[in-house]
Amino acid sequence: MKPFMPQLVYIEPKALEYPLGKELKEKFEELGIEIRETTSHNQVRGIPGNNELQQYRNAKSTLVVGIRRTLKFDTSKPSAEYAIPLATGCMGHCHYCYLQTTLGSKPYIRTYVNLEDIFAQAEKYMEERAPEVTRFEAACTSDIVGLDHLTHSLKKTIEFIGGTEYGRLRFVTKYHHVDHLLDAKHNGKTRFRFSVNSRYVIKNFEPGTSTFDERLEAARKVAGAGYPLGFIVAPIYLHENWKEGYYELFERLKQSLDGIELKDLTFELIQHRFTKPAKKVIEKRYPKTKLEMDEEKRKYKWGRYGIGKYVYQNDEAKEMEETIRSYVHSFFPEAEVQYFT
Repeated sequence: MKPFMPQLVYIEPKALEYPLGKELKEKFEELGIEIRETTSHNQVRGIPGNNELQQYRNAKSTLVVGIRRTLKFDTSKPSAEYAIPLATGCMGHCHYCYLQTTLGSKPYIRTYVNLEDIFAQAEKYMEERAPEVTRFEAACTSDIVGLDHLTHSLKKTIEFIGGTEYGRLRFVTKYHHVDHLLDAKHNGKTRFRFSVNSRYVIKNFEPGTSTFDERLEAARKVAGAGYPLGFIVAPIYLHENWKEGYYELFERLKQSLDGIELKDLTFELIQHRFTKPAKKVIEKRYPKTKLEMDEEKRKYKWGRYGIGKYVYQNDEAKEMEETIRSYVHSFFPEAEVQYFT
């Protein structure tokens, strides 16, 4: 698939006080993309569309260039200590995504240009925890790789963390546009992870993302560039013949990575979950979705901020975890499964 290109760009005036803000404005002007001014992302108005569904789809191809005002980083357990805020929003259309509700009525993509401020805050967090390592997750609120061919914010962050003593960076992607990141001076301190899934899940629930084969080709490139590599199997979803579907996933993964030296391979396993608000939004935005969200079949689990989520029943989750862990052990015996949740 082609790299993301916005159809409409909003720029906050303060963003033009930073080099990246000016650079992006010039880039989009040269490309002939419509640019509008907005005082802040909360004031974005006029995204085209005759109804809410059309506006949602158009918002997914709208980029807001602004500054990150809140410099207190969110926590990002279990994968990292903090989420480093480089962007918000995603160009993908994954039906199950939790950003459906966390971004609410603002599904457009935001990129933050005040990287110096963000890095200064990251330095403070590292100093507070030293000599312990501090891990930063760069993909909590976006698929940062899908945007970085335009901004290079991620590349700058990789090199910033690569130059620290106690910092580590992590992010996950469903996109294969990684070529510009291969020569980054990462010094082994950034773990590059790819989201993978069964054919059924990718085909039915992940429109607007790179194909599985494209992701695997990118994973080979990334491993060849010396990055520590990881895969997130998420969401693990109990579709018909799911065991065979996930077995095939690991078969293809193994074949793709043959001949590549994998010194520090990790897997993270996340079962499918949803909230009541998410279900409502998903059914509105993807009315023909095949995504199963029957509360009666699930177990209710309290989540952060008092919003509960529906996960699989204990016996289903146990079987799911044991099955996927056995596949990892069979195909990648040296790999570490970091968690199942």
